[in-house]
Amino acid sequence: MYRRIRDLREDNDLFQKDLANYLKCSQVSYSYYELGKRDIPTDILIRLAVFYHTSTDYLLGLTDVREPYPKAK
Repeated sequence: MYRRIRDLREDNDLFQKDLANYLKCSQVSYSYYELGKRDIPTDILIRLAVFYHTSTDYLLGLTDVREPYPKAK
């Protein structure tokens, strides 16, 4: 999971401080998420999935399908 959020950030040419600002946390906290030194809270995980237009399952490594799930009707 931690590798995926770093790879997504780098693929989008973003800095840790950019994501920290979006998530309203410190750059150090975000860095700890990427390094696996701190578990990612559920609300942060959901916000990252929305930001990257993917699913939380993808971020967690439960699937390799990057597209988000279709919205319920």
